Amino acid sequence: MRAVTTSPSSPEPPSGDPAPSVDVVLPCLDEAAALPWVLRRIPPGWRALVVDNGSTDGSGRVARELGATVVREARRGFGAACHAGLTAATAEIVCFCDCDASLDPSDLVPFVDEVRSGAADLVLGRRRPKGRGAWPPHARAGNAALSLLLRRRTGLRLRDLGPLRAARREELLALDLTDRRSGYPLEMVVRAADAGWRITEHDVAYTPRTGASKVTGTWRGTYQAVRDMSRVLQGPPAREEVTP
Repeated sequence: MRAVTTSPSSPEPPSGDPAPSVDVVLPCLDEAAALPWVLRRIPPGWRALVVDNGSTDGSGRVARELGATVVREARRGFGAACHAGLTAATAEIVCFCDCDASLDPSDLVPFVDEVRSGAADLVLGRRRPKGRGAWPPHARAGNAALSLLLRRRTGLRLRDLGPLRAARREELLALDLTDRRSGYPLEMVVRAADAGWRITEHDVAYTPRTGASKVTGTWRGTYQAVRDMSRVLQGPPAREEVTP
């Protein structure tokens, strides 16, 4: 990957470079140690959009040196970082992946193929823990509880609400997502279900992250994430637009 200029908004590929076929949004807060592993696994022809959400460890510099496009988002929050990456993307298909080396972005290739072929509108990764401590019991319990609530709310029988996912950019923007905290991934699924999207999930390896977790590594972080997501589920279904 070639180095590209840091941009606070929609970045354009350097002159002479082809437009990316896929943009991968990587929300980032102090992930300098994990970035080399993650960025080496971005498939050829895809662009890594590293959204620096206030890092103090030089993550933005590391990402630029490794050839990623860096988008800065001053407002703290997982959803804020994800949405900044989505609005900065220009490719037809956008993927999301954690930036802590717990998930392999190369696993997104069949996700993109499924979206591009029209077989699905949103593809999610079902995390399968590999290695001790990859997915703490309290985090797994919170995910299971949210999956049950999601089933009651939408009828979807998903087993995970993980961050690895792929969909078309314009359709994602049309969902008009508003959560800027931990509820963003769930809001995406809920609004997609309300809009009648075809949603599928596939198993992906989930390994111990590099560095300390900001969310699932602690009971407090897990509680805050579940609280944010529960708030999303309590909201009313999205209203369908009426064509005049």
